[in-house]
Amino acid sequence: MALNGSISYPSPIVDILDPTPNGFDEPPIELLEAELPVVDDGQVQLSDLVSRVVQACYAEMTEMAETLPGMSDSARKRKLADFVVAWKKQVVKLYAVTKWSRDADIVQKCMNITAFLMNQNRQFEDVVRGLTDARDSLDGARLRNHDLLTSLDVLTTGSYRRLPTMIKKSIIPPPSLTDHQVSKILSDLESLTRFRLRMVEIVPVEMSKYRIFDGRAWFTVSNLFETSICLRGGNQDDGWFFVHVEFLFTVGGDRTGMQVFPQKPTGALKEHLTVEADNRLGCYLPIPEPEQPPDPNLPPPPPERPKLPADVVDAPLRLSRAAELISMSYQLEILWYQAERLRSLGWGNFLKVEMSRDRKSLSVSYWIRHPPARPPPHAAGFQLPLLGGTLRIELLTTPDPIRKPHARVLTELQDRAKLGERRPSDTVEGTTWNVVWEPAPLALGITFATEGAIPAPGELTVDAQDLDFERLIRSVIGTHTRAIFREFAVRLRNNPVFSLPGAVEVVDEAGSQALHVHLCADETVVVTIEPRTGKISLRDTGDLGAAGRGPYFLAISEKVNESPTALLGGLTRLRVNTIVELAEQKANYLGLQTFKQRNFSREELNKLGTTVRSLLYIQLMPFPTHYLVLVVTDTDFRYALISVRIVPEGIYQSLVMEDIGWLDVERICVRGREARTQNAMRGAGFESRGTESSKFRLETTVLRELYIYCCARVAHTKVENQLKRLDIRFWHVYPSSPTAGAAPVNVVGAGPPSVFGSLQSTLSHAIPALLIQSSDVLRDSAARDAAMSNIRVVPLAWWTAGAKAKGPKVVTCVKLRHVQQLVGRRIATASSQGVLRPSRRIVYDAHEALVCFLSDEVEGCMDEFKEEWESVSKIVVIAREVVNMAKEKQWEDVRLLSFDLQTVEFTYASDYTLSISCKDQLLTGGSYHLRFGRHPSRDEAHDHRPNPHAEAEHFFHALLRHGRLADALPALVSVLRDTVPVLEVLARIPAHAVPKAAGWWRVMFSPDRSVARHALDFRVLTGSRVVLFDASQSLFRSAPLSQQELQLQQDGKSGALVAPSVGFRPIPELGSAVSDAVVAGRGRGTVAGIGIGVVCGAADVVVVSEAFWRSIARISGPSRDVVVKMEEGD
Repeated sequence: MALNGSISYPSPIVDILDPTPNGFDEPPIELLEAELPVVDDGQVQLSDLVSRVVQACYAEMTEMAETLPGMSDSARKRKLADFVVAWKKQVVKLYAVTKWSRDADIVQKCMNITAFLMNQNRQFEDVVRGLTDARDSLDGARLRNHDLLTSLDVLTTGSYRRLPTMIKKSIIPPPSLTDHQVSKILSDLESLTRFRLRMVEIVPVEMSKYRIFDGRAWFTVSNLFETSICLRGGNQDDGWFFVHVEFLFTVGGDRTGMQVFPQKPTGALKEHLTVEADNRLGCYLPIPEPEQPPDPNLPPPPPERPKLPADVVDAPLRLSRAAELISMSYQLEILWYQAERLRSLGWGNFLKVEMSRDRKSLSVSYWIRHPPARPPPHAAGFQLPLLGGTLRIELLTTPDPIRKPHARVLTELQDRAKLGERRPSDTVEGTTWNVVWEPAPLALGITFATEGAIPAPGELTVDAQDLDFERLIRSVIGTHTRAIFREFAVRLRNNPVFSLPGAVEVVDEAGSQALHVHLCADETVVVTIEPRTGKISLRDTGDLGAAGRGPYFLAISEKVNESPTALLGGLTRLRVNTIVELAEQKANYLGLQTFKQRNFSREELNKLGTTVRSLLYIQLMPFPTHYLVLVVTDTDFRYALISVRIVPEGIYQSLVMEDIGWLDVERICVRGREARTQNAMRGAGFESRGTESSKFRLETTVLRELYIYCCARVAHTKVENQLKRLDIRFWHVYPSSPTAGAAPVNVVGAGPPSVFGSLQSTLSHAIPALLIQSSDVLRDSAARDAAMSNIRVVPLAWWTAGAKAKGPKVVTCVKLRHVQQLVGRRIATASSQGVLRPSRRIVYDAHEALVCFLSDEVEGCMDEFKEEWESVSKIVVIAREVVNMAKEKQWEDVRLLSFDLQTVEFTYASDYTLSISCKDQLLTGGSYHLRFGRHPSRDEAHDHRPNPHAEAEHFFHALLRHGRLADALPALVSVLRDTVPVLEVLARIPAHAVPKAAGWWRVMFSPDRSVARHALDFRVLTGSRVVLFDASQSLFRSAPLSQQELQLQQDGKSGALVAPSVGFRPIPELGSAVSDAVVAGRGRGTVAGIGIGVVCGAADVVVVSEAFWRSIARISGPSRDVVVKMEEGD
């Protein structure tokens, strides 16, 4: 106690402050705050909060930096805007928290003070409660009055003299026995017990296996109990008393909660068993006399026990019957407990457990169904039972125990030896298990034979060494499931779809029964019955390709659980859907477009037959109106190629099958490959399914070959339709072997050259070529004689399947009558086999004189071929004629420079070249493109010198189109050769020369720089002659000259020029120029004057022309640098 009257507590403050006479000084506030308890409940560090916000923002920004580059511009902007808005809110919240954190110290101090006050208040309440308890307990602590007499006895004698004997016996222990005495007593008791059991007591055979130890008799009954009893004394009529019991069973399965059922009873259970056993053992023993008279305040003693007649002997070991019954009841209770626990573990809604009133019968019903609120319409005449079956476990008591023959003999011998003519007071009754399984009629809609529901030996027994109700109920459910599946299997095998061996099998999977139903190929569906609910479920065998069929399995399972008889129909539909799905997967793998439904009417679908179960339409990419149809029947696939047409009438645009063609897959795809597959499967151990494994086994290669075959057939048909439309006869030509399609067939027309060898397919043997006659297809062609009689039309590139396929092509092979070697620089780099591809659509084999025309589109391929043929055939004719001209006419300077089926280039005189190509053969009747040039020397790659013939190209073009090409080309070359000297002369004349026609040039000039008033014509005549004459005169005029013309002629001679009103003026002193030209050409060839000009040979035109022009220039005086202007219309 302090001087100021306050109570002091140990505190660090006391160690710091010095006491004063008036008490302690006021402590500083810091020390008072240190005494407060620290409370941080519900608070976090501000640094942790800031760190988390910064890390989250940084993580999201890092993620945005990785994902934004892959987004579109609008998506990036939207993402950034969302990020800014969201984190702006977070930053504002953090800012507000930071503001609030300024008062954190004050809040913390307030919380500490609050905790201090609450602690002090609790201490006050504890003090009040302690004082109250002390007051209440003091009343019972009063001392009784002092026992003076007992005190005097203790003080005088040193001991108690007046205590009751009962107290002395209860307090003062008797003297203990020595070890030797204890051993002697136990030995005598064991000897007496052995004598009583062997000579006097009736021991049941079931308890004949006993041992005597520790003063007791130990009886053991296998699988039931072990108990020990002991004699009450050494007299002959002393009975037995119960010592202990242990139940000999083992709890199996889940042992959770089994501590409620101990094998060695203790506590109240042990006490109850002890009382019951002692009563049975001493049922006929007399009640011992009490040592003291009975207390009248106590209840009266029990009446005397019954006495046995003289000829009846007490059999106290009747305990065996009670112990056996207790042990078996104990086991039944354990089974009931396990059943109830099983209900709590998920079986509650599907398992019904009932125990009889006498606790001797356990009834369990499984697969409990709740009645539907609305039964389905199809179940009006059939109602599934609300349970699957019932398992009853009963304890039955029989008058005679079930014993073996030798046990019966031992019992009779014991009765004769120990009883004689007497009889025992009690007889042993038998107790046995009775396990009965009663399956409900029509459980899951199945009525099965009795032999199919008989459990295996040992299944329906209660095993004391393995008390497991779950094992027992699962065994019953497994037997029931097996019987149901056997009945299902019989029904399925009666259906033709699942009648093949190995199609339906009942198998054991990890201790549970399952029904394996083979659907198609390697697809198998597993039908199981859930042991807990009794619901049927369908699943696949775990294939990755069947992952998408889960919802469909679930839908079928729901339907089957509503009506189990629908299992056959559900499996049939599942089989069909699986077949279609597998085929669709393979088609999608190949990149094909598939449809399960098309808008066909029922009448149209009936065209495919009445055995159709499902259809899969595969659209041909190159031909959208054609489909490869996979027709699913009960036995296998059927394949059809159909062409459809959209009906414009109606709302939904229904489709109509215009043409249907059934495909023979064995002939097309060489079905022997399936035989090899079957042999491989037999070698792997799959013999049981036989041919079933090959049913609906659609290989990807087979589907691809069918698809490309359909593309080829459609392309083939379209080509035939074009030939029919053009009224062209055709024949089918099949290769002799699968590899013969790439080789030329000279008998019926040439095949594709080797350049198409890599494009061949293994199905080429199944697709015929079309043989047509050149006289039919080229009857309107100008070059029809260039081709041989047989022309072959072969579809190509139809073997490319998938979405990226460019579609079938058509190649038309024409063999030329004359082999024309390829010439040119491009040919030097071509194949050594003489095959050239001058363009993307033309291939030429020079060794075989074979020309192949490739059409990218099937539609219009014949029109395209005819156009290409017109071009190629004319080029071939031109090349042939060029070669022939050089030989026949001995034109040495005429030689072929280049020939590639598209263009022909040759020299027609010296280094003058002409390149000819064709265009627009069908639209305008055919035209040519002429390109004149100069052939470079060996040292030069290109010659840039002009060719004057280029100015008259359109005139030569008209000459080439005049008449037959074989006649027009030599005429053209002849004109070109004859005009070469003329062009060389014109190149030297300082005046402008204008072509007027093929082989006709006009030189216009004037003495001054005005508009040209005079003109000199150079014209090539037949017989390699050239005429030079005044353009103002007519070369072909035969009428006499008029007065005006005579006047003009006279004026010309006199030198006086008279200007006509229109046209060119006569060249002055033309006669003098003619005379000079004739004189210059005399002695070199044939030169003749014709009044208005000069006629000479083409070889002399250079000399004659120079003299003629020199004379005109001298008389008229034209200047070299005169600019000649042409009048319109010249």
